[in-house]
Amino acid sequence: MKERERTGRQWITTVFAAEEIPAAIVTYVAVLMFLQMDTTPTMATCYCGLLFLPWVLKSFLRDSVRRMGRFNRQLQVLELAMVMTLMVLAFVFLRYTNRSTTLFVGLFILSMLTAWHELAARMYYERMLRPRLQRVLNTLKIVASQSAVVLTYGMLIMFVGALQVIYRRIPRSWNEGCYLVAGIMLCVAIYHLFTLHRPHVGNHHMPNNPFKAMKAEVAVIERIRHKERWLRVVTGLTLLLLPQSLMFYSRVLFLYLPKADGGLGCTIQEIGFAQGTVGVIAFSIGLMLGRQLLQWIDVERVFWWFAIPLGLSPVVYLVMTFEQPASLMMLSIATFQAQFLFGFGLNVVGHFVRYISGERYRNTINVLYIPLVATVMLPAMALSGWMVSELGFRTFFLIDVLTAPLAWLFLYIMRK
Repeated sequence: MKERERTGRQWITTVFAAEEIPAAIVTYVAVLMFLQMDTTPTMATCYCGLLFLPWVLKSFLRDSVRRMGRFNRQLQVLELAMVMTLMVLAFVFLRYTNRSTTLFVGLFILSMLTAWHELAARMYYERMLRPRLQRVLNTLKIVASQSAVVLTYGMLIMFVGALQVIYRRIPRSWNEGCYLVAGIMLCVAIYHLFTLHRPHVGNHHMPNNPFKAMKAEVAVIERIRHKERWLRVVTGLTLLLLPQSLMFYSRVLFLYLPKADGGLGCTIQEIGFAQGTVGVIAFSIGLMLGRQLLQWIDVERVFWWFAIPLGLSPVVYLVMTFEQPASLMMLSIATFQAQFLFGFGLNVVGHFVRYISGERYRNTINVLYIPLVATVMLPAMALSGWMVSELGFRTFFLIDVLTAPLAWLFLYIMRK
């Protein structure tokens, strides 16, 4: 077991970091890319919401990925494909005048590759390590993933922002940022050519039939529909996540847009530090503290400890529309509070997912990438830019805050 643990430590950090680096780009960094390419807030959040579609549909690939086997080879090929996609994105920033649509296509391909990589990585992890060893190394996996998010969402944005000060050219700055990420991913891919070995067990070479795979997933959905109270559970999950869904991209809009449009007018270096570094660290701390608590106490006994904080973080942004932060430190403190509440409260979502999906996603690191969660969040995320444009930030965040009591009331009645 010690030998397997030592071997596992050689690849766990890099495999899950390689997954989270492109995932952070399509999930968090993309909205800033679109905004800096002169895309309207309405279209920027619409594009970014559509980037979640591969995570919604990835269940239909699950059986196909399993049948293909040789998960180490899949991971290696996918990582090289990600490198090529990032290099194409770098080219897009410099060569195309209508960048928004072309940028969306490139990011959508990257999102599809990342969703596929997540499936292959999870299957490789489960076949290379026994359940007991998976529990031992789970913390390492989480730390590696969240660290990769900090480096991508935080450091990459600050790096690009510094280049914009030097070059005074936004496209060139993003061009070099994409090349930097592509270089890091290439190093990881080369490393994996030597460290990822064929799984010991469970690697069956069955014929790959996508139609049978889709039929199997449709059967799973049908079984879900026959679960008792499934519609009420999905509705409760949708309402519970609605405050976070609405502010998922709108908080970045609020930080980035100029004060004349109701925003804070932050530089992307400030966004990278406050949201991408401090915010991600706060989210990770909240997520890990919540998971630790659930190891000691059953979720049924502490349900409201998580459900209420999950709906409170929009209050922080509503307050900032009245009293704008006087410094980067104050902005970082406010962001820390909001993201800590988000991360801590997000643990309650697993309670709903397990009821609907069983144990299928028990090892998923980031619950945002579970198809059920991505599905219920996507519409509000995509529409948030349009709502901000129509209502203004103060009214928008006020409505966002008021959706939380509605969710709590519905869940209270449902649980009764």
